[in-house]
Amino acid sequence: MPIINRIAEFQNDMTAWRRDIHAHPETAFEEQRTSDIVARTLQEMGIEVHRGLAGTGVVGTVHGNHQDQGRAIGLRADMDALNLQEKNTFDHRSVHAGKMHACGHDGHTTMLLGAARYLAETRNFAGTVHLIFQPAEEGAAGGRAMIEDGLFEQFPVEAVFGMHNLPGLPVGSFAINSGAMLAAMDNFEITVKGRGAHAGMPHLGIDPVVVAAQIITALQTIASRTTDPLESVVVSVTWVEAGAAYNVIPDEAVLRGTVRTLSQPVQEEMEPHMRRLAEGIASAAGATIDMRYDQGYPPTINSPAESELSARIAAAVVGEDNVDRDFVPLMGSEDFSFMLQEKPGAYLFVGNGPGEGSCMLHNPHYDFNDEVLNIGASYWVQLVENILAA
Repeated sequence: MPIINRIAEFQNDMTAWRRDIHAHPETAFEEQRTSDIVARTLQEMGIEVHRGLAGTGVVGTVHGNHQDQGRAIGLRADMDALNLQEKNTFDHRSVHAGKMHACGHDGHTTMLLGAARYLAETRNFAGTVHLIFQPAEEGAAGGRAMIEDGLFEQFPVEAVFGMHNLPGLPVGSFAINSGAMLAAMDNFEITVKGRGAHAGMPHLGIDPVVVAAQIITALQTIASRTTDPLESVVVSVTWVEAGAAYNVIPDEAVLRGTVRTLSQPVQEEMEPHMRRLAEGIASAAGATIDMRYDQGYPPTINSPAESELSARIAAAVVGEDNVDRDFVPLMGSEDFSFMLQEKPGAYLFVGNGPGEGSCMLHNPHYDFNDEVLNIGASYWVQLVENILAA
């Protein structure tokens, strides 16, 4: 496994950075300490630092030593943690109750810092690399906020690249494809309004619970009967709320849930399909609905040329046999998708090791695997030196 020797030499430093960040998790737009550490570390490396995009975002800029032909690329790492109580007992466990790095963003930040150190020392490329340390990936759209604050106007790039760890994928392996990697994420709330009554005399009311149950069942026909069978759609009702007593039919029932799709045209179709079904079922029963539909993250879709390049660089780091080029998309979501809407680019997974039991993402026992740090940092460096070849 051709890890860059110099990066392997400061593996212990990266491990210390990563564990310190893990012990001090900060959630969306509150990553002040993490932002300070990133900015200070970059400055100590002699890297130009810009702060303030999306509040706590940091961008470090490294220029190559060779003739600059105006080319630039962006590498992105997310910094935020989750609102989750950590259940690990090791020394670097979270010191903040109810907050935890349960998705590996501590590792992502560290891998990019490791690459930054090497790139700042060698500058063996022609052009510019912008190191994008992004806040608020976990549901708060920090990537979109950085773009709206002028990320690509202030730091123009020809392409942008992202990386995420994946438990269950062996250490020393990568996974990517040339299309959708992750799904769009939308959320909805449907309030069914009926008429309350005694539970023993339901004919005197309009039962919103029965209507809600019919709506839940009908929503599944969007995937099975409304959407092209070759497209992927998940409609999950995850929250049902109604009533306060055994013998009372309530006035209202509330359904909440999420919708996941792998293409933007299909994402755009979901709200009208759901509204039509819910309104029709409610009307047939004499009830009405209020529906709120929040379109969240778009699907994370790689561009073909950049995907192929990323796969080739990954293979140079870990070997061709250890790169899955036909990765089956996951129905999770990622706000790097906003950056890929603006620029060509690619997002890939790096193996974090066994994912059985407590090692999966968003689990209170999760921890980023420090063995991956020099693999990810070596990938970043080789990507830069290949694209911006001297």
